[in-house]
Order: sequence, then structure tokens, then C-alpha cells
Amino acid sequence: MSTSSSSRLYGSIQLRRNRGLAGLYLVVAAFLVIYALLFPGILSIGGFSKFTQNWFPLALVTMAQALLMLNGGITLAIGPLVSLGAVIAATTMEGALGVPGGILAVSLAGLSIGSVIGAIVTYLRLPAIIVTLAGSFIIGGVALILLPRPGGFIPDWLSTVLAGHTPVAFLLLIVILALWKAFLATPLGLGIYAAGDNPVGAFRSGVPVERVKVAAFALSGLLAALTGLFVAAQTGSGDPVIGTPFTLNSIAAAVLGGVGFLGGKGTMRGAICGSLLLSVMINVMFFLGFPPVAQYVAQGLIIVGAVAVPELLGQWRARR
Repeated sequence: MSTSSSSRLYGSIQLRRNRGLAGLYLVVAAFLVIYALLFPGILSIGGFSKFTQNWFPLALVTMAQALLMLNGGITLAIGPLVSLGAVIAATTMEGALGVPGGILAVSLAGLSIGSVIGAIVTYLRLPAIIVTLAGSFIIGGVALILLPRPGGFIPDWLSTVLAGHTPVAFLLLIVILALWKAFLATPLGLGIYAAGDNPVGAFRSGVPVERVKVAAFALSGLLAALTGLFVAAQTGSGDPVIGTPFTLNSIAAAVLGGVGFLGGKGTMRGAICGSLLLSVMINVMFFLGFPPVAQYVAQGLIIVGAVAVPELLGQWRARR
């Protein structure tokens, strides 16, 4: 693959992808101010640490979902992969290899499962939504076989490090974002953006589109499985169904961040901001006394608005 060709293709679509991010940043800032007024404790180290620990899993699964959406795909296996990651972590860290062995097992499971799903979608030309839906049942079943009920073993020191009173989760997110930026400088990273925007043009520019799609699924699986490891450290045990809410929340956060369903629209920083907005929005509604049902309705209306308003504005500009 020609790096220079991919770089030109990548650069040509960045202006379009960045449209609307300024407005998103303003909305996120407004919600953060409201949240700080309702809960001043967030301004303390402990409060900030707890907030970022609650946000971090959503941020990771949103990155996992956005990776595929930017590449023109989608996955419904995020939640089960989170659950499987938590179960593997809780059932392997008590073994001879301890925490390093558990982290390795979780990472390998995420990468391999993501690669297999990506290969089926790519080389058999099957719809990603169907393959990942079927995969979600299989993955969820495996998690239940490994650990039929919540339990397992997570070392206390690991829970303290990841989910204690220090902002380790926030630091981890910064490291992951830095690694993402470094990844974008590689031919494979450039190919993910290029293939999502214009697969034919990317192929003609030398991008191995099929290999890029499989890599996107593999990285998405890795992020989802590692999310499960973090959630297991938070709760102190593995739970075979703990990841269920993350599937739809990852899609919602990515959409709020301006990532399109058909590829070629959005950025990873927008997706991260979308996950932050969704997390803060839930907390604000809680402190305002919204009942759970009203919270779900409000979330749904905001997400519909986030999708509909840009489309209506685009149609309005096209008619002018």
C-alpha cells in the first residue's frame, strides 16, 4: 500500500469529518458545567476519579464501535464481548500466570474473536449486523458456560489500582488515545479511514481494503474484551451478562459524537466526546430527579435529535 496515496486520501476527507465538532464540544461543556453545579464533588480528586471510572468503560466500547462505523460496519457483539472479557479475567487471574496471564488471555480472546467475525463478514460478504448478532449469542453462551453466575477472582490490588481513589482510568484513556493517534500514522490506520470513506478509491490507491476491515474488527474485539477486564476490576468479580447494556450505548454514544453508520463520517475524538456527553447526560438527569423511565425517553429523544438535526440541516443547505 502506498502511504503517500493513503495520506492524501485521508487528508481530503478530514475537513468533512470535522464538521459539527465545535457544536458538540459546546454541548459537552454545557453539560459538564451543569453537572459540576449539581455535584461539586466532581471537582475533587476522588470525585473526578469516580466519574472517569464510570465513563471509561463506555468510552472504550464507543471506540470499539466507532472503529467499525468509520470503516462502514457495525457490531452487535460489543456487550457479550465485554461480558466474556470480564469472565475470562475472573477465571484466569487465580491461575499460575496471575494478572499478566489474565490480561493476555483477555487480549487474545478479543483479538481472535474479532478477527474471526471480521473474516466472516469480509470474505463471505455477509452483512456485519447479521454476523455480529449471531456472534453475540455464541459469545454470550460461552461466557455463561465459563461462569454460569457472577463470581471468580480479581486481586484486590488490581481493583484498587484501576478503580480506587486515583484517576488511573483517565490516564489510561489518554494513553489509549495517544496510541490511536500513533496508529493513524501507520498505513493500516490510514487505511481504516480511507476504506470507510471510499472503498473503491482506497483500493485503487493501494489500500488492502479486506485486510483493513478484518483488522478493524480485531481491534474492536480487543477494546471490548479489555473493557470487560476493567469492569471486572471495578466490581471485583466476573459477570456473564454485565456487558449487555454496552451494545446499544456504544452505538448511541458514537452517533451522538457524529459518527455515521455508512462509513466516511465522523472522528474518534467525536466518538469519545459522544460517550462523555451520554455519560454526563445520564448523571445530570439522575441528579435532577428524573425517574429511570423518563431518563430512557430523554436519551432516546436526544439521540434521535442528534441524528435528525444534521440531516435536516444538510437537506436545507442542499436546497439553497
